[in-house]
Amino acid sequence: MNLLPALATNPPAALLSAVAALSYAVLAWAHPRMTPGQTRFVLATAWLLHLLVLASGLLEQPVRFGFAPALSVTAWLVLTVYLIESRLYPELRARWTLAVLGTLAVLLALVFPGSPYPALRSNWLPLHWALGIASYGLIGAAVVHAWLMQRAEKSMRSGAATETPVPLLTLERLTFRFVAAGFALLSATLLAGGWFSETLNHRWTWDHKTVFSVLSWLTMGVLLWGRWRLGWRGRVAVRTLYLAAGFLLLGYVGSRFVLEVVLSRT
Repeated sequence: MNLLPALATNPPAALLSAVAALSYAVLAWAHPRMTPGQTRFVLATAWLLHLLVLASGLLEQPVRFGFAPALSVTAWLVLTVYLIESRLYPELRARWTLAVLGTLAVLLALVFPGSPYPALRSNWLPLHWALGIASYGLIGAAVVHAWLMQRAEKSMRSGAATETPVPLLTLERLTFRFVAAGFALLSATLLAGGWFSETLNHRWTWDHKTVFSVLSWLTMGVLLWGRWRLGWRGRVAVRTLYLAAGFLLLGYVGSRFVLEVVLSRT
């Protein structure tokens, strides 16, 4: 088994991936000794290199996709959200965590580039994929904000200085905005998936991916209803969000991981 198929099939893309991963790793290792300006520059550079890696993958013929590229796109979307938010909230600090996330995501996609798709059964299928990946990114952003919210709450309870001096209510508001947006996109993804399934297979296909995605959608729906009607917040809300994100991760990413890595099927 070739552990680096991208190196064998597309050496320039593999080199670009290695440079992007190295940029993230440098930021994760050296950020305590960097000025804020240097940190933003290195993160923006790594983000741009990551974007070029994703673009080069889309230009390959045939296009390849799988669990690792899905995680890589998700990580890039989360970083995009962070870069935008850091301009609005300069005190928002999650650079080390996101740099580690970016490093792992790029390297994982380099080792497991996914399955080739020489032909699509429908020209509209990329829309379904785009909606799904966008929902992954928004829910991933919600998880990052929930984690920051937990850290801020823990610091407040212990009386220690918080590493993320964003007001707790602001973090909470941002978290639920991302949850609501992710829920809307996941709803659209499921509707599009059901339509494609009916069109191509003449029935709704209930596989592992669909079951876990629906469980995630239901859990997020319960979370939003609990927030609206019962005022859920704190640990209850965060744990429910983590459960919904876990179900979603087990959907496409989990099923593709089993097929590509455990069962070695394309």
